Amino acid sequence: MKGALFDLDGVIADTAVYHFQAWRKLARDHFDRELPDELEEKTKGVSRADSLKVILDYLGVSVPQKEFDALAAEKNEAYRGLLAGLTSADILPGIPELIGQMKRHGIKLSLASASMNGPFILEKLGLSYTFDAIADPSKVAAGKPAPDIFLEAASEIGEKPEDCVGLEDSVAGITAINTAGAFSVGVGSPNELGHARLLVPNTGALKYDDIEKAWERR
Repeated sequence: MKGALFDLDGVIADTAVYHFQAWRKLARDHFDRELPDELEEKTKGVSRADSLKVILDYLGVSVPQKEFDALAAEKNEAYRGLLAGLTSADILPGIPELIGQMKRHGIKLSLASASMNGPFILEKLGLSYTFDAIADPSKVAAGKPAPDIFLEAASEIGEKPEDCVGLEDSVAGITAINTAGAFSVGVGSPNELGHARLLVPNTGALKYDDIEKAWERR
């Protein structure tokens, strides 16, 4: 195991809730509609543009590209405003310990998030210095479930995907890791993430020794 490719939302910090709050505000302000809870899962782990497509499809609305871009930008501003108070206290349980153990074992860490705000969030969490690389989602051709962001994240640390583990909490993310050829570690329910090579119920259950043992048995 030479590299670890981390998703951000739901793995390092629970910022997904802020994403959906911002989408809900957008739907209310522009279309006077409420978004149901079940729509959140469909926007989880995917790019801003793909999330907006999901929401517009649900609303049964079609907009020209210029308006589409404006809506995406407005949502991002609302999201960044919600993140203003983010601190290291918002890092999910078990993650600081896992990162520390990986660093001690010489494993390179790379962020593989669909969020363009990845660097900003890591800075707010006080984790910028711990990551060796951050994959730029604007450089990849396709978002999750395509493997592109994980391939880019592995490339950024100079490692082959098959020499890396990938950590995710979304269906699309686990599919992307598996397709990339990395070893998938899922955080969540077996009903949704049964295709992960190793699955834990929450981040507090992420233990370096368990990941290493599963890696050796792969």
